[in-house]
Amino acid sequence: MSVFHLIAPSGYCINQQAAARGVARLEAAGHEVRNREVIARRWQRFAGSDAERLADLNGLARLAGKNTIVMPVRGGYGASRLLASVDWHGLAQRQQQDPLLICGHSDFTAFQMGLLKHGVMSFSGPMLAGNVGAETVDAFTERHFWLALRNETFTVEWHGDGQPCQAQGTLWGGNLAMLVSLIGTPWLPVIDNGILVLEDINEHPFRVERMLLQLHHAGILSRQRAVILGSFSGSAPNDYDAGYTLEAMIDYMRTQIPIPLIAGLAFGHEPQTVTLPLGAQATLDHDGSHTGLTLTGHSVLHA
Repeated sequence: MSVFHLIAPSGYCINQQAAARGVARLEAAGHEVRNREVIARRWQRFAGSDAERLADLNGLARLAGKNTIVMPVRGGYGASRLLASVDWHGLAQRQQQDPLLICGHSDFTAFQMGLLKHGVMSFSGPMLAGNVGAETVDAFTERHFWLALRNETFTVEWHGDGQPCQAQGTLWGGNLAMLVSLIGTPWLPVIDNGILVLEDINEHPFRVERMLLQLHHAGILSRQRAVILGSFSGSAPNDYDAGYTLEAMIDYMRTQIPIPLIAGLAFGHEPQTVTLPLGAQATLDHDGSHTGLTLTGHSVLHA
C-alpha cells in the first residue's frame, strides 16, 4: 500500500468532516496517512500562515520515502502568495530519484505549473476533502486515479466534441484561471507543440471566453497542437445571455484559434474526474465522436 503525505498550501478546509472521512477511508484501504495535522490548521481564510503553508511545499524537497503520494487537503486560494519563495531547485533535485507523486488541482495548479517550469511532473487529479472524503467515493474517479499512478502508459477515453484530429505533444494545464494568472510571471512553463487541458469552476461562459482569448492573444494557444476542455462547473448562463451558452462560446473560440479544440472530458471540479500526468507525453486521437488520450513518460508507484 502507499503513503499519503498531506499538505495544505491554500484555503482552510471548512469541511473538516469530509477531510476526516477521507483520512479514515485511506487508512481503511491499508494506506498510511502522514502530516494530518495540517487539516485543522487555520489563519484567516488560509490553511495556516504563509510561512506554515510554504513549509508544506518546501518540506517536500527533504521528504524521505518511496511510493509517497503528496495530496493537498483542498484548493481555494493561497498558493499564489507562496510562489516567489518556493525552493524550486531543491524540489527538482528531490524528484530525480524516487520521485514523489504529487496530485491535486484547482488553486494547486499554480504550484504545479511552477514545478513543470522546473522540469518536475505532477498529477492533476483528486484531493483529500472534495474527492477522497466525499460522502460517496466516485468509482470512476477512484479507478482513474490509480490507473494514472500505477501504469507507465494508459489511455483515457470519452465521447469528445470537436472536429476529427490527431495530435502528439506534452500534456500540461489544469485550472484555467490559475494558468492565466501566471502569464508574464516566472512560473508559467513555456510549452511548444503541447496538448493543453483546461477546466474551471464558477466562471460564467464570457469569463471563460475572456481567459481563453487571453491565452490566445498571448501567443500561447497557437504554439499548441490541441486544446482539451474538461468540466466548467457552475457556468450556467442567465436570461441576459439570450442563448450565449458555454457551448456557443466554444463554437466561437473554434473560429478564433488555429488548433483543434476538443470538449467533454470528465476533468475538473466534478465528482467524476480523470487524473492526468502534467508533463507526460500525450497522443490525442479524436474521430469526431470518440476520443482517446494516451499518456506515457510519467513516474508511477512501484510494487
